Amino acid sequence: MSEPSGPGLVVETVGATATVTISNPAKRNAMTVAMWRDLPGLLDGLAADPAVRVLVLTGAGGTFCAGADISGLRDPAGGPGATQSAAVEAEEALAAFPKPTLAAIRGFCVGGGCQLAAACDLRFAAEGARFGVTPARLGIVYPASSTRRLMGLVGPATAKHLLFSAELIGHDRALRTGLVDEVLAEDELDKRVEEFAGVLASRSLLTQAAAKEFTAPGLDPARVGHWARQAEGSKDTAEGVAAFLEGREPRFTWTVEG
Repeated sequence: MSEPSGPGLVVETVGATATVTISNPAKRNAMTVAMWRDLPGLLDGLAADPAVRVLVLTGAGGTFCAGADISGLRDPAGGPGATQSAAVEAEEALAAFPKPTLAAIRGFCVGGGCQLAAACDLRFAAEGARFGVTPARLGIVYPASSTRRLMGLVGPATAKHLLFSAELIGHDRALRTGLVDEVLAEDELDKRVEEFAGVLASRSLLTQAAAKEFTAPGLDPARVGHWARQAEGSKDTAEGVAAFLEGREPRFTWTVEG
């Protein structure tokens, strides 16, 4: 995987897993406005790639993401309004990604970094990771969609604690409140993420894509019929049953519509 010459997003695909790495080490992988704006298009390309079945989001070095690049907030072209708009668009694109997404978190996962992690389906963290939602330090109104997504993970009380105080919490409280799904020793995180991504890639993407829609807020009832038709036209069910009866691993072929 080659590092960008400046702040940017690095994509590496190994097998069926695409890893997107947030890379801005000089600023603890803070997201610039350009990085926020690049993410939706990058995700569109990975969604359309039938070889990609799982997306892992992580940070370069020992930090996931320290949030938005604050220096850009004083730039008229990248001030708070532009930054927040780009961040919300990126967050929504990540949440809507039609394949399973997993955040692999080390070090600081703060502000916009926590916003991105919360938009992933699952979050695995290394021991020592620190989490925070910090707009109250800057006098910024946290986006309504981001607030609701955070509350859906941790509940109203913890969401208020994080938003009101802007304090950082450790991996133990993040696990207890549902902000992360698993905590691993530092030297075990990569192996666990790789293994679990392999498990996800071996399962039916049809099942996973439908489950993503069904568990998201605001489900359109018409989409239930859509997924019923997808299931009827797919060979995944027949393959899954046959594999079970024959004692072998299934070979699912359904892919996301272009």
